[in-house]
Amino acid sequence: MERYDKLSISHSDDLVFGRCPRPLRVGGLTIGGGVVFPELNFTLPPMAINEATMPQVRDEYRQMTDEACARAVALQVPGLVLELELLPELTRQPEWGAEITATLRERLDAFRASHGLLAALRVTPNDVRDFLRPPLMRKGKEWEEMVRSFDLCAQAGADMLAIESTGGKEIHDDALLNGDLVGALFALGVLACRDMAFLWDAVVDVAARRRVIAAGDSACGFGNTAMILAESGYIPRVWAAVIRVMTVARSLVAYERGATGPSKDCAYEGPFLKAITGYPIAMEGAEAACAHLSPVGNIARAAADLWSNESVQNVKLLGGMAPTVSMEQLAYATRLMNVASAHGKAVELRDLLVESDAGLDPQAYILRPDLVLGLAAAIIAEPTPYLRTRRAALAGLEALRDGASDGAFTLSPAEQRWLGRLSAQAEQLPEDEDLFIEKTVSQIDRQKLRLDQYDLAEFT
Repeated sequence: MERYDKLSISHSDDLVFGRCPRPLRVGGLTIGGGVVFPELNFTLPPMAINEATMPQVRDEYRQMTDEACARAVALQVPGLVLELELLPELTRQPEWGAEITATLRERLDAFRASHGLLAALRVTPNDVRDFLRPPLMRKGKEWEEMVRSFDLCAQAGADMLAIESTGGKEIHDDALLNGDLVGALFALGVLACRDMAFLWDAVVDVAARRRVIAAGDSACGFGNTAMILAESGYIPRVWAAVIRVMTVARSLVAYERGATGPSKDCAYEGPFLKAITGYPIAMEGAEAACAHLSPVGNIARAAADLWSNESVQNVKLLGGMAPTVSMEQLAYATRLMNVASAHGKAVELRDLLVESDAGLDPQAYILRPDLVLGLAAAIIAEPTPYLRTRRAALAGLEALRDGASDGAFTLSPAEQRWLGRLSAQAEQLPEDEDLFIEKTVSQIDRQKLRLDQYDLAEFT
């Protein structure tokens, strides 16, 4: 197990798109070796998925792959990553997910043979454990289906395995809506980190046996849920920014158990992970508006090694089918980044991308490369996931207070009050993890949580 206690990237000029200390070679691509590649993610249009419709499902995925690859060839992209995010039905029937994986693998291999298109395939099974409440995290039908899905997809042609895991989400959702920093720390720093260790031992084992890459996880269900709620006005933007920093320790667990990147596109904690581990990351932003809106459309590109559209349904647009349109958007976005790198202007372009977003929203401000490095260093100076998540909250809030005071971004009076409330909560967070757990467990709704599934049976 690898231990991260110092930064792999310590200077802000080195935290830039297309380059990282530990590039990965997969599918003929060197990710993080100087070139940013598009990572296209697509999904089905609204339709039923069952045994009778599986031939149509397979045809949809084949058509999406063929048209997107043809557009990539026409635009002369230097390489491509496809991500297959398995829908719940394709995970719960692992053979179906493997069948679609094999279809994509066959089409990518055919385009490489006929057109020389270099491409890698990431497959992301769905965390179907979340469909049972309270979730059964370490055993049972859902767990077995998910692990078998990883295994069969690896056999069927996946180059990389990833997931958006949800351990701790059963507590985090309410904490998020209630502005409850204690609940969020319990969910992210205790529950999620413990689940990540157990889950990623299993994923890494599958990847090692099948000789594929254990890529990474995403705190999408935590940080991105916060971002979407903030964008809709349901929670404060400063709260969403703090949650983003608090997800870092949780996602880092995957790397300490053996993941090697590239991180998932929807893991906006990616720049922190890149600074800490040195591995490449996938990111998404402006071209992900087809999936969700965000205040970080440009700054998210600052350190990306893969640039993604998040996901898009196979529906008809004026320009063509939506995945093909997304492929073109990603091709042009990454082309500009790569030309900037070729002319020695990568840091200059990065800084413009950062400046265009950072002063308009605290969620963007917290992703500034200089702040990422400072916060990442503070997080990994702590010895345990709990203390790292606690430190993320304290340091993130301090950075936001300093930025607001310096006029680096503007907060409404309501947001300023929330920053004060959250800061007051943070000052009360104890260093003693057992004391924190004991007190928190006594106050939470035990109908929502199985403590034994997080190695917490002693606190019942």
